[in-house]
Amino acid sequence: MDVSESASISSGIAVRYATAIFEIVQESKDLPKLEANLDDLSATLDDSADLRELISSPVYSREEQGQAVAAIANKMGLIPAVANALSLMAEKRRLFVLPHLIANLRDMLAEEKGEVTADVASATALSDAQATKLAATLTASVGKDVKINATVDESLIGGLVVKVGSKMIDTSIRSKLNSLQNAMKEVG
Repeated sequence: MDVSESASISSGIAVRYATAIFEIVQESKDLPKLEANLDDLSATLDDSADLRELISSPVYSREEQGQAVAAIANKMGLIPAVANALSLMAEKRRLFVLPHLIANLRDMLAEEKGEVTADVASATALSDAQATKLAATLTASVGKDVKINATVDESLIGGLVVKVGSKMIDTSIRSKLNSLQNAMKEVG
């Protein structure tokens, strides 16, 4: 099995769980709570190496994983649909798909709200004014509300790399220097 197969399997499992959670939460009209839970869960996953190890390591038994996610869900105040899904995922040894699950649920929430997420990499952190102006410009271009997911990549030197759906706009200095270098190679 190669890496693309395991990524595809993880994605498929995550989509099934995400769809079930989303439909349950949508019926109970708890979508804002789901969004808040996803933000909290994502932040916890980013901040805790122990949690990342718990969900990916085969060393922990189903019971240990189940007890740990139940305690986490209780402590974080996760809505029942999310807490129950995490418990089921622990029971079935599927916690390793949690990052994919969060991403899929975010996509479903964005689609429900008529939003699209733009991944923006910049050489320095965007100010609030810059992020607002960029979001407005992208909203006008795309025709949907745009939520910006900003990251800093100092190797860009300057400019931005914007990804919206399958489109990518690269206005970085690094990209321009690479293009110039390739043009010079063709001439010489």
